[in-house]
Amino acid sequence: MRFANLSIIALSLALAAGVGAQGYPTKPLRIIIPTAPGGNPDFIARPISQKMSESMKQAIVIDNRPGAAGIIGVEFVARATPDGYTLLFGAIGHVATPSALHAKLAFDAVKDFAPISMLAAAPFALFAHPSLAARSVQELVALAKARPGQLNYASFGIGSFTHFVTEAFNASVGIKMVHVPYKGSAPAAVALLSGEVMLSFDALQATLPQVQAKRLYALAIGAARRAPIAPDIPTFAEAGFPDVSASAWFGLFAPANTPRDIVVKLHAEAVKALSSPEIRDQFERAGIEPIGNTPEEFAATVRNDIAKFTRIAKDAGIRAE
Repeated sequence: MRFANLSIIALSLALAAGVGAQGYPTKPLRIIIPTAPGGNPDFIARPISQKMSESMKQAIVIDNRPGAAGIIGVEFVARATPDGYTLLFGAIGHVATPSALHAKLAFDAVKDFAPISMLAAAPFALFAHPSLAARSVQELVALAKARPGQLNYASFGIGSFTHFVTEAFNASVGIKMVHVPYKGSAPAAVALLSGEVMLSFDALQATLPQVQAKRLYALAIGAARRAPIAPDIPTFAEAGFPDVSASAWFGLFAPANTPRDIVVKLHAEAVKALSSPEIRDQFERAGIEPIGNTPEEFAATVRNDIAKFTRIAKDAGIRAE
């Protein structure tokens, strides 16, 4: 449904940006991804940047700069010249969760960036090892209440998106599980498959093959509606827990003080890329939802998520290592 309006939005914004951003870009652009190559950030950013490059007739270089859970790459863009030639492709776990967790960062996620657009969202689901005597969220909650402090869950690390999401889930349903942090998604997935831990939130498209092979069970998906690639997995709302959500956004940012007309042009180009049937099909097959919202809408999401995660950190006692 979102795609019905993407082409119209892109055209109107391109016309609005046409005069002020005339001539831009005159040299290659660089998009910083604050993670190692591979995974969702690359999967989403590369086809979009390719379409934008073709449309703007200028090269776009993807520059992966991992480190410190994404903080190094995010900080690099925050300090870049605000001329539209250095951009950030960041996720909720690179921007919002660090801002909620760390009292002192070298960047301010709200003040140091000009949001361009949330480009996509990847739903996370709650997965369980087969040894767990629960095949639904209702059964899990009942089991956790009957055995307080005996169930455990994996996260991608202390202060990671999955740490915040699971603690928010615990608070929402009134249970407490033991947190077992791992250094990233891969070791957390291995721990769940081996039965070292019982539960974990993870990206749907990454873990679905294990569900199909009966190595794991998916209890519910943290999106507003069922995923086309996994129509048998209910949403948390359908499972009786409408307040539980778990979806990771990915978006494009420019440094603060980037000229407004350049931000508008970049937004128009990104939305136009998202309207490509090729990209739409590629994302939908992977269970990823294209978004393409406005800079103002994206900025509001960033602010709201930082506030939400700050509350979760305080209530759950989440502290940086």
